[in-house]
Amino acid sequence: MTLVVNIHNAKTQFSELIERVVAGEEVIIAKDGKPVARLVPYSEKKLQRVPGSARGKVTIENNFDEPLSEFESL
Repeated sequence: MTLVVNIHNAKTQFSELIERVVAGEEVIIAKDGKPVARLVPYSEKKLQRVPGSARGKVTIENNFDEPLSEFESL
């Protein structure tokens, strides 16, 4: 279940909101009715890295190690 609260209520009920998150609930904090933050339970899950997953997505130009011009270094 997802609970949506405004910033003022989140500030005044923070401890209660944390307890709800610990219990597995998601809390969305809104400002002027628009979501700006999400409280979710913390997990120690580590993302699995996949070797070669960026293959073909990164290119290095031939002039990569040449000095920058005066304007490019700013």
